[in-house]
Amino acid sequence: MAKAIPVSPLMVSLPPLPVVRGVKLGVAAAGLRYQGRPDVMMMEFAPGTTVAGVFTSNQCPGAPVDWCRTALKGESARALVANAGNANVFTGKAGVEATEATAAAASALVGGRPEEVFLASTGVIGQVMDHAKLTAALPALHASLSERGWADAARGIMTTDTFPKASARVVEIGGQKVTIVGIAKGSGMIAPDMATMLCFVATDAAIPAAALQRALRHAVDKSFNLTTVDSDTSTSDTVLLFATGQAEHPRVGALTGASIDAFETQLTELLLDLALQVVRDGEGAQKLIKVEVKGAVSDSSAKRVAMAIANSPLVKTAIAGEDANWGRIVMAVGKAGEPADRDKLSVAVGGTWMARNGGVVPDYDEAPVNAHMKGREIDIAVDLGLSSGSATVWTCDLTHGYIDINGSYRS
Repeated sequence: MAKAIPVSPLMVSLPPLPVVRGVKLGVAAAGLRYQGRPDVMMMEFAPGTTVAGVFTSNQCPGAPVDWCRTALKGESARALVANAGNANVFTGKAGVEATEATAAAASALVGGRPEEVFLASTGVIGQVMDHAKLTAALPALHASLSERGWADAARGIMTTDTFPKASARVVEIGGQKVTIVGIAKGSGMIAPDMATMLCFVATDAAIPAAALQRALRHAVDKSFNLTTVDSDTSTSDTVLLFATGQAEHPRVGALTGASIDAFETQLTELLLDLALQVVRDGEGAQKLIKVEVKGAVSDSSAKRVAMAIANSPLVKTAIAGEDANWGRIVMAVGKAGEPADRDKLSVAVGGTWMARNGGVVPDYDEAPVNAHMKGREIDIAVDLGLSSGSATVWTCDLTHGYIDINGSYRS
């Protein structure tokens, strides 16, 4: 049996989580893999709920991802069922049967159609899921759903996570208050490209599916797609956004106007909060790392350089060891495959410039950098000196804890 994982020193406590009108949720223990803890989470949505989704770019996705991509075409949702412990990935016909059976069982309980049920699974890949256990747990779970089940739901979807992750925001549309609440799980296999990562967000706003989809795509690009733990893009990455339409604001017809812009801004802030909580809970993580790159030929080029730094095992282990080895940062810039000029490159850690224009800063004092490296949050800045492109990404250090967790994940 795998040993208990200590709670991340970078953990964030659950904030107050308000009711989202038109949403009821809760958890149950189905015994799919874990014993003695909830492993199935369900949400029920009011009739008329619209939905948007962004999924993994991994070419070997799980059956629930395929199911959701198809269901998304219907633009409406009545329920979500998510399980932890079994990813339902690489399970062939059995995986498809599990999704069909789960959707049918949930839809019968909420009074909707199977294609209005969204599914997500996370856990071990390649093991057939005993979906009979899951569907058997649903009736009692459905009967227990509550408007105030957000905290339990955040805990129920955890796998190697060491703390539950949730966030909430309030925004106005047409002078009416709208609530947004989201939960996420993720700790390893994190390099979103839309990590194992699931995120479920609900709002009582009344927003058409097409507008909701555009808002979600933009928000994901500015949040989850700027983070990495270990460079591995999961087969199960799923972000779903549900809008119940219970808020009494003026009709939203398109994603234009100040009020909808404000909604997207708050949605982005919520997703970035959740994304950074995932990075803070990176398997074995002891330090949160922010990488800022400027002076690139474009913003996209800057992001690729920043990700090369953030994903470098040499950079991440140096930070884990609190070693101010800026040469590893230079290496990562050079391997990114993006335009760079060694003689224009500048590097800083913790606000102290260590190298400028291709060489060590005269009279460079490493003491403040060493002090910064002993902290929990590390800042790396790179100036390529070529143009005005910029990007910021986040990652964590790479410690022995990552090996311990992943070396015994199935045992």
